[in-house]
Amino acid sequence: MSKIVFFDIDGTLLDHDKKLPQATKEAIQTLQANGTYVAIATGRAPFMYESLREELGIESFVSFNGQYVVFENEVIYTNPLKVETLEELLEDTYMKEHPVVHLNHQTMKSNHQHHEYIEKSMNSLKFPHPGFDPDFYKGRDIYQSLLFCSKEEEAFYREKYTDFTFIRWHQYSMDILPKGGSKAEGIKKMIARLGFNMEDVYAFGDGLNDIEMIQSVGTGVAMGNAVREVQNHADLITKHVDDDGIFQGLKELKLI
Repeated sequence: MSKIVFFDIDGTLLDHDKKLPQATKEAIQTLQANGTYVAIATGRAPFMYESLREELGIESFVSFNGQYVVFENEVIYTNPLKVETLEELLEDTYMKEHPVVHLNHQTMKSNHQHHEYIEKSMNSLKFPHPGFDPDFYKGRDIYQSLLFCSKEEEAFYREKYTDFTFIRWHQYSMDILPKGGSKAEGIKKMIARLGFNMEDVYAFGDGLNDIEMIQSVGTGVAMGNAVREVQNHADLITKHVDDDGIFQGLKELKLI
């Protein structure tokens, strides 16, 4: 195999109803049949897209925006959050009444029994409000936490917690990642394992957490529905996810 393509999930593989378009599924299958290696690069936790991996026959993925990398069902890299810094941040979130959800590779738990911001954000991913366990982060590796606050309230955290990277993905929610953590870093770990050159690496994405990935690979593709900032960094802008953007992009790149 001489080439590898990484696909983001939400707004890239999945449309805005969180469904996999038939044309996308067929395009991925053709890509695999042609001998191109296919992997996923997402902000999601592995447990959030098991059925998608099964449906597409994908066994290699970059999860948590680069903090948990699996190659053919073997974990090859992990980069959890620093617990001491996380505990300090949690004290501030309690004071400000901003809820937090913690995720490891198996599940996620909330430090609020119920909160409207969590409900709305998770609902946009078609997930229910996580169960309540305020001590979930203790004694286990947390690869990503979600901080729920409005855009106007985020500056405090960005300025104070420079050991973390914050990426907004919803009106009410931000990902909390280790500083410098990104899909690009996760991809580097995987292609080193595979022995690929970066020029033979392709990536499709649509969100702010895809910018580093699109910049660092040989060919970065932005979906037609991608935010403008992402499109500005892309080598190619394909059609909208609802308009067979994956199929069109792969065709234009002569990968299928």
